[in-house]
Amino acid sequence: MFTSITTIRVRYGETDQMGYLYYGNYALYYEVGRAEAIRELGFTYRELEEQGVIMPVAELQIKYLRPALYDDLITVKTTLKELPANHKIQFHSELYNEKGELLNVGVTTLVFLHADTKTKSNLPEPLKVRLEPFFKK
Repeated sequence: MFTSITTIRVRYGETDQMGYLYYGNYALYYEVGRAEAIRELGFTYRELEEQGVIMPVAELQIKYLRPALYDDLITVKTTLKELPANHKIQFHSELYNEKGELLNVGVTTLVFLHADTKTKSNLPEPLKVRLEPFFKK
């Protein structure tokens, strides 16, 4: 299992009239978590794209437990629970407030595609090599 932790402060412009993080912005926080997780593995989305691989979102599941509020410092925990065996990768996200309360959980499924043909691709070998040590039994 591979886990990455990052933090994001809820900005005023991301909130609704109640001062709650607007529900649609949770997906953006998940994306920040994914990007930082990939960066921790020694890659960036840009580098993967330069290698001819794109990763569009195929599915997003979100469960709201309690609100994130304006100016809260949110901890985004991003976990890969399994090594991708094919063209799909699932990122599990958990958002916590400064009190350590779980606010939100979600799963984002992305697919690996060849950038030029938009056809399915397996997990890129350089990324696989970086991930494998986290999944050895």
